[in-house]
Amino acid sequence: MKVEEIMVKKIEFIDANASLFDAIEKMIDKRLRSLVVTPKEDGDVFGVITVRDIVFKAIKQNLDLNKTRVHEIANKPVVCVNRTMDIKHAVNLMDNFNIARVFVCDNTQIVGIVSLMDIMNAFLIMRARGNYGA
Repeated sequence: MKVEEIMVKKIEFIDANASLFDAIEKMIDKRLRSLVVTPKEDGDVFGVITVRDIVFKAIKQNLDLNKTRVHEIANKPVVCVNRTMDIKHAVNLMDNFNIARVFVCDNTQIVGIVSLMDIMNAFLIMRARGNYGA
């Protein structure tokens, strides 16, 4: 199975200079676990901010969520895979880097995302179609 078969194409971005409260509102409103952080300036790279980052790097540390900017706690660079990559290779990357999602990139553009939940969902669908196991 290829990454492009299960990737989610709807990706939510947030500006690197947005406050953490802006990120929290967007995540709660759209029921997301992560947001792609746009490059702060020329030469910068995309990052990712997750629910885990906000809770453990900001809330737990008593940071001011109004004043702290997304780029201050975002993880960079994002781990990108090619859309034609086998899903098992993507799983290995996720395991090796201890991450819950990889981004699907086409040159310098992020075109999709694959999370652990997407992988589990794909295997449920395969089983329902009779394409996996007995």
